[in-house]
Amino acid sequence: MRPIVVGTDGSPCAGLAVEWAAEEAGRTGRPLHVLHAVERWPYDVPFHPAPGLAESRAEDADRVLADAADIAVKARPGIEVTTGLVEESPSEALRQAAFGAYEVVIGNRGLGGLAALLLGSTGLKVAGHAPGPVIIVRGETGETRGEVVVGVDRSGESALALEYAFETASLRGAWVRAVHVTPAPSAALTTSYPAAIRDAAAAAATLLIGALAPWRERYPEVRVVEQAAVGHTVGELVERSARADLLVVGVRPNCGGRYGLHLGSVSHGVIHHSACPVAVVRARP
Repeated sequence: MRPIVVGTDGSPCAGLAVEWAAEEAGRTGRPLHVLHAVERWPYDVPFHPAPGLAESRAEDADRVLADAADIAVKARPGIEVTTGLVEESPSEALRQAAFGAYEVVIGNRGLGGLAALLLGSTGLKVAGHAPGPVIIVRGETGETRGEVVVGVDRSGESALALEYAFETASLRGAWVRAVHVTPAPSAALTTSYPAAIRDAAAAAATLLIGALAPWRERYPEVRVVEQAAVGHTVGELVERSARADLLVVGVRPNCGGRYGLHLGSVSHGVIHHSACPVAVVRARP
């Protein structure tokens, strides 16, 4: 059984991610693996550290892992918890772990103020490159709202996002709000702007009906709300995230050159601004 992997660096944000991952492990019946990565010495040059430095580094790593395991067990007693220490950059360690994981969970690394809205470089790299679902724990996580929001578009990656959203909602006893947003038509290019808006909304609703049909049949116990909107996709999803337990988006395998990462503009936008945890779902190799 693939484990849930959560990365920790001992920070408060990482602690929230461990709690979230432990709850997820309890719901899914999967083991939880807590991973801590320690960077190698610069340039891998043989180096003789000052007396006690290497031992201190190892003790710090052991403490980080022990504290995280304690957080996990307190959050969800009875789950199976293992820990691992890797000598690698955190982003690469988590990317490699993702190949054998059910999902990877990471914390939002913001430090207050405007920075609290932004994901750290490790999180961006993991979300941008790791296969399978990557969950960024941010926003409100304590109160259960019973809603999973999923973004739907015309790409094949929507099927991956919908599968994950319905499976998650079924395990949580939650309902799914499926959102498809059509860009607003230009008023300068149409003779009847209200009619163009109505036509765009109708097209969005038709797309949603077709995309949701197989998942309604597969998960008949999950209540579904279709939300066809006209406007800006990131803004619509972020607005709805304020009332959700999880926001799910798919990502194309090779998109995102604009950001130097394999993230599209929608997934990049929501992981920076969502009011709840975000699941970025990518196909496995």
